[in-house]
Parts: sequence; structure tokens; C-alpha cells
Amino acid sequence: MAIKKSTIKVSGMTCAACSKRVENSLSKLEGVITATVNLVIEKATVEYDDAKLSIDDIVKAIEKTGYETSTGKITLNIEGMTCAACSSRVEKVLSKINGVTSVNVNLALNKGTIEYIEGELTAEDFKNAVKKAGYKATEEIDSSVDRDKEAREKEIKKLKTLFVVSVVFALPLFSAMFFHMANIHTILSNGYFQLLLATPVQFIVGYRFYKGAYHSLRGGGANMDVLVSMGTSAAYFYSLYNVIIGVPDYYFEASAVIITLILLGKLLEASAKGRTSEAIKKLMGLQAKTARILRDGEEIDIPIEEVEVGDIIIVRPGEKIPVDGKVVDGNSSVDESMLTGESIPVDKKVGDEVIGATINKFGTFKFEATKIGKDTALAQIIKLVEDAQGSKAPVQRLADKISGIFVPVVVIIAFATFLLWYFIAGDFTQALISAVAVLVIACPCALGLATPTAIMVGTGKGAENGILIKGGEHLERAHKLNSIVFDKTGTITKGEPEVTDIIAFDYEEDLILRLTGIAEKNSEHPLGQAIVERAKEKGIALNDADKFEAIPGHGIYASIEGKDLYVGNRKLMKDKNIEISHVEEKISSLEDEGKTAMLISIDGKISGIIAVADTVKEHSKEAIKRLTDMGIEVYMITGDNERTAKAIARQVGIDNVLAEVLPEHKAENIERIKAEGKVVGMVGDGINDAPALAAADTGFAIGTGTDVAMEAADITLIKGDLRDIVHAIELSRKTMRTIKQNLFWAFAYNTAGIPLAALGFLNPMIAGAAMAFSSVSVVSNSLRLKRFRVK
Repeated sequence: MAIKKSTIKVSGMTCAACSKRVENSLSKLEGVITATVNLVIEKATVEYDDAKLSIDDIVKAIEKTGYETSTGKITLNIEGMTCAACSSRVEKVLSKINGVTSVNVNLALNKGTIEYIEGELTAEDFKNAVKKAGYKATEEIDSSVDRDKEAREKEIKKLKTLFVVSVVFALPLFSAMFFHMANIHTILSNGYFQLLLATPVQFIVGYRFYKGAYHSLRGGGANMDVLVSMGTSAAYFYSLYNVIIGVPDYYFEASAVIITLILLGKLLEASAKGRTSEAIKKLMGLQAKTARILRDGEEIDIPIEEVEVGDIIIVRPGEKIPVDGKVVDGNSSVDESMLTGESIPVDKKVGDEVIGATINKFGTFKFEATKIGKDTALAQIIKLVEDAQGSKAPVQRLADKISGIFVPVVVIIAFATFLLWYFIAGDFTQALISAVAVLVIACPCALGLATPTAIMVGTGKGAENGILIKGGEHLERAHKLNSIVFDKTGTITKGEPEVTDIIAFDYEEDLILRLTGIAEKNSEHPLGQAIVERAKEKGIALNDADKFEAIPGHGIYASIEGKDLYVGNRKLMKDKNIEISHVEEKISSLEDEGKTAMLISIDGKISGIIAVADTVKEHSKEAIKRLTDMGIEVYMITGDNERTAKAIARQVGIDNVLAEVLPEHKAENIERIKAEGKVVGMVGDGINDAPALAAADTGFAIGTGTDVAMEAADITLIKGDLRDIVHAIELSRKTMRTIKQNLFWAFAYNTAGIPLAALGFLNPMIAGAAMAFSSVSVVSNSLRLKRFRVK
């Protein structure tokens, strides 16, 4: 089964009922594993079996439900085409790409224009396809165009125009209501004149609601547009009927003002929603636009999109580094604060890695491009944040369930309201007005916006502060944590241990250091590397061992110059029947100082001890104290012996120590703590931490660690500063508080509003205003999260 994940832009959704409808429709497709639809960013994220389903099937399902998928357009400059057969071949190759709707390749202009399903494909996909066909393609860039921004601005401009038109026609009708109440007769009192003013509002300005209602009903669901179009149509057509039969009882102002107010709400909502995704725009703005590369001995400036892996790029002082790579000539200091938050520039020399979008401060250097396009560190971060913002938190499921059945229930309530008023009170006019008020006030928009807007701002705010949260569910879960387990090496400590003591029993110290250095040369363990570094510092030549074997969790074995060498912990010595009781006191003394004693046996006899100490990170103690003050229980887990582990734990204020835990047993320890009913977070940085990170309720990866740990974790701390765990939990708590406030007001508003409207206490116009501003208030409340600051 080939699992594929696609993101598709969906337009036409107006409320939670719409997004729920699309989600249900996609979930029913054979081959779909998960489907998530985000109303705020108007995207559907679908995981599916590529063998059973194509992207075209998914698009058809969305369109069948009554909504539209947005198409993007890209123009490529294609090099190497010489005849019609070439252009035909390129056209055929591009047409075969899943998600492409049309292709036009022009041989004379050497250009290809591709229309495709937006959100699913990137320029890289098309360039790679052209490359495989034997040609070269570069994107024709208009750097000033930001498609999402352009689409949003276009929508806001359209809403503004409609709103102004609506106000111009609705104001006289609103005034006519007051003249009528004061028994003053003017031209505004004339039914045909009111009809003339109300009709453009109802059918030109209000066309978007009819269109939305039609698509929704055709798709087998009902949404906000259904309620608005039903309510305003009832008021309009009742008034039209009265104009025709000559009864001066009109409610044109109600339908026109409702449409005007809802339009105003949509305008304010669209403006506010644009601000929820500012974090992505900020990250994208960090990218360099061009790169200076060496081609055939010449320096040329090219767009960043045209950089290829292997290109040699020149960076001068003050310039942005365009892509990720490795320094091949020169040295400099680079400001990496955009990625790590660390304000002190990092020195770079030949062989060091540099990251795209960081800033070169002083020297000029050349580097080889190793990662381009979507593979760069910044692109990965942007993708991670986009995925997180498109995800759903579990708390949203409740809102989604309610939204799914909300509109049909409201229509039934409105119908019941009309019947009760008409048959019990015998008042047709009051029956109609109350039913219209119920329809208008009960829009589920606020419910649909409550969670995603807060998740978007929360995850974006995290990214700005170097805290990458993979999804809404992780942001939600983090606020429940009451226990956190820290790996020791590289997490609490710097992971850069140094040799502190060399104790020899039967041999010279330098010989013990040389033999152990040769043995550890093949080991990747940081403690072993510390010994190798000390040997190099002393100028000791390290030859190759004749034989080497790693013994996981215990140590290593090596055969060197005819000697059998074991280097490791007590367990290793015990397993090999090597007597250590006579040196136990010395070992214990070193461990009490927080040092790791590595025991060396040569030919079956204990011959020396090398003590290595790993220093505690600068802010570890502060972070752990702040977590304890928040009521979170803190554990430390390590493969070190208990005495050494407790010495480190004492330094940082941890009481719960899990020592002598083999890498493969870390996840079991996490499960054991979870079995006690605790919600557990795990913090680690190594490959051997990945199973434990995955087993925890929330896994925190230190961003300065390995890619595997970052892949397994739910939250990545780019800076490697443990205080960011505190900040992540604080951000989670504030985001959840905002979501709960949003949901409370959305539920409370509908719970209170519907009975008031049904009982006749709400004028339809007031109901329309309340409905419009409920959505705006929810988005505005979510935007308050932008004020979150790390302490």
C-alpha cells in the first residue's frame, strides 16, 4: 500500500457545516485513510492509498459536494527543445502528472504553461518531470506575486465593493422603517420604491448566499448560506406579496439590512483571518531571492529557484545565505538567530555546514549547495508549520459534530417557531419575523472558527520563538502534561564530555590512553569520542584496531597489538568475569563527583580507569525549576550508573532518576510511567531516544540533535534550550484557554440566541448583526495570542 498525503485548496466554504460536509464526503471514498478540512485556510489534507485513489478522484468528490478546488498556474522556461516532437513529449510528460488539469507547451517561445490543482503540486515537481524527459526547465518568476495574499486581497476588495453597494441601497430602507414608525409618509414608504431598492441587495449582493446554499444542498448538506438565504428570502417574498396585493406591511429593510450586516461580518472576518497566518509569511520572507554562483569560472546572479545541488555559491559580508550547504573555501561568522534564536554569530570554516536564510556577518566564503528548494531547513520548517496549521485539535471534533447536524436542526426549530406563532397566536407576521430571526441568528460560523484560528496563531507564535509544533493535537496535549522525562546526555548536559581523570594500574597512563583511544576510534559514543579527542590533544598516534565490536549498553571490545581490550561499565566487567572489587572505592569516588568511570581491562585484568564528565547546559537548572513550579513532575533517564546519574540530577534539582536504562528499554520506562495514570512528555536528542519520544504522550526533540529524533517527536525545540519546553507548555495552556473561551461564547451565543429569537424578542436585523459579529469576536479573541511572549 503506497500511502500518499495531498493538500488541496477548497473554495466556497462559509462555515463549519461546509468543512464538515467536505470532510465526510472525502472520508467515505475507498482508499482514504484520513481527511481533514480546515475552514480558516480553506485546505483539505487527505491521506490515501495511491493504488486505490488518484488526486483527480478526490477533486471530483470535493466538487460533487458543492465546493470548488482552486487551480494554480505556472509558466516554465524550457531549454533544449528543437522540434514539435520535443514540445509534444514535454507536454505529454507534464500531462501525466497527477493533479495537472491542462498543459500548453509553446515551441516558438520555449515556454510551458501548466494549470494544476493548487496546494498539491510545486514548481519542483514540474521541473523534475521536464528534466526526466531530457530537457531543462526554470520557473518564470514574478517575485511580487504571493498567490494566497493576492487571492485574499481580491476577496476583501470584492466584499468591500458589495458592502458599499449594499449600504447605499439598505440605508434608505432602514430610514423608511423609522418614518413608518413616526407615521410620516414619503416616497420611501412606497412599496414599489422599496422593492426597487431591496431587489439588487437581495439578488446581486446576496447572490453569494444563494450560490453557496445551492452548492451545499446539491451536495446533500446544509450550511450558513442556507439559513441566510432562507431567512432573507422569506422576508423579501412576503413583502413582495404584500406589495402586489396592496397591503402596506413591508419587511424589505429586514432582508436588506441582514445581508448588509452579514457581509460586514464576512469582510471583518476575512481581514482578521489573513492575520492568523502571518507566521508563515514571516518565515517565507526570510528566504533570499537570488544566489551568486560560479559557472564556468564566472560569477553570475541567478534566482534562488535555479540553484542546483553541487553549485558553488559565493557569499559576501551582510548577505543572506541562499540555500543549505557546506563551506569549501574561506571562513566567516554567521548569524543563525532566525533559526536558533542564538544572537551570537557562529564561526564557520571549511567543512562546516551553513543554513539557507541565515546572514553572513563578516568574511567572504564559498560553499557547495547540498540542499535546495523544499529540502532546505527553512522550507522544512515552513512545511511543518503549514501542516500544523492545517491540522485539527481533538477538541474541535465536538464543534464539528455539532456543526454537522446544526443547520437542519435550526431549520426545524424555525419551522416549528413559525407554526406555533401562527396557529397559537394567530399572527402570521410575528410568526414569519420570529422564524427569520431564528434562521439568521443560528449560524454555526463562530463554532467553525473557534479552534482553527487559535491553532493557527498558536503554532505560528511557536515557530516565531523556535518551537516547532507538528499539529493541533500536540499543541492541545501539551497543556495536560504532568510528568516530563529528560534524557541526560545532550539534553540536560551538553553532550560534549571531556576526560577529567586517567588512572593506570599496571601500565603507563599514556599507554592506557593510546590503547583506549584506538579502541574507541570506531565507536560513535560521545564518551568514547572524548577519549579520542584527549589522545589527539596529546599528540598520540591512533592506529586501527585489529578487531572491534560494540556491546550495546555495556561498552566495547577491541583486539589491539595482540591484547584483548574491554572498555565499559561494571556490567561489562561482571559479564567477562573481570574482578573489580579492589578498585570499587576509586570508581565510587569518581561517580560521586558526577563523573562517568570507564573501566579498562587488558587481557582479562582491570588495568585502568578513565573518568569522563559531561557538563550541564547553561539553562537546564532554571528550566527544571520552572517546570517543577508549574506542578510538573520531572524525571531523568540515562544509561549511566545510579551514582553518576544522581550526581548530575542533584546539580539540576531532579529527584526522580531512572539510571542504567539501556536504549531499547527507554520506551518501556515511558510506558510504565504512563501506566500510573500520568500524562508524560519525553525530551531527547539522539537516535536511541526516538522510540521513547514516540511512546510519550508528547515528544520534545532538541533541534540541535538528530533528524530521526526530530521526526519521531511532536514538538521540536530548534534552539536546544530546555526553557523552551516551559514556553511550549505555556503556549499550549494559553491556546487551549483561548479555544475554550471561543467555544464557550460560540455555544453560549447560539444557546441564548435561538430561544430569544423563537420567543419573538429579537428583531431579525439585530439577530443578523449579532451573528455577523460573533464570528469576528472569535477570530479577534484568537488574535490576542499574538501577544504571547517568551519570558
